[in-house]
Amino acid sequence: MPIASADMEVLVAVPVFSGLSRGDIADLTAEATPRRAERGTVLFLQEEPATHFYVVFDGWVKVFRQTADGQEVVIHAFSRGESFAEAAIFEAADYPASAEVVEDARLLAVPGAPFLRALTARPEISLAILAAMSRRMRFLIQQMERRTSSAAADRLAEFLLRLCSQGMGPAVLRLPTDKTLIAARLGMQPETLSRSFARLRGCGVTTRGGEVRIADMAALRAYVRRSPSAA
Repeated sequence: MPIASADMEVLVAVPVFSGLSRGDIADLTAEATPRRAERGTVLFLQEEPATHFYVVFDGWVKVFRQTADGQEVVIHAFSRGESFAEAAIFEAADYPASAEVVEDARLLAVPGAPFLRALTARPEISLAILAAMSRRMRFLIQQMERRTSSAAADRLAEFLLRLCSQGMGPAVLRLPTDKTLIAARLGMQPETLSRSFARLRGCGVTTRGGEVRIADMAALRAYVRRSPSAA
């Protein structure tokens, strides 16, 4: 079905589609299915054949692995404007991890077979996607460097700003109730995350359950600019 205009604005910013025209994205996702998934929904399991990759329009999804002794290791938590499992599609492999919805979500499930057929028919799009994935890799490397060079509160502030739409004034975000997911994503312990939120209260950031309120995004941006690690 055709992608709604608001959802297309999300897709054009997703790394795997970065640099592609809206028409190209529409062609690549022609057989994709928007779906809603409640908290607790398992999208796929580790070692299942990879059939789809996903784009998050709203909500949160965790990707995790089970160790040999049954322990769960969270690899990443994904939210609006992020995609996951595309590498397994490119490799025509099994899913290397499992994925579960941790806050009610709206997703785009992109089937791998027609997606790859469309890429084969349009080599220029394949090259554009390779370039986009290369840029994404450089960004991830920079993020890993930031984990070691910036203060925890600075990383949290930058993370919150990335989740917000561009604009000024107040904003309200919905984070997973399980804060260990956010802590893991930012490379910190849960208690460090709590202290970081406390430090940001002076910028008008308050929390209640899974809800985060930012009184003034301009004040939060100013905090990030003033941070020594932003120099």
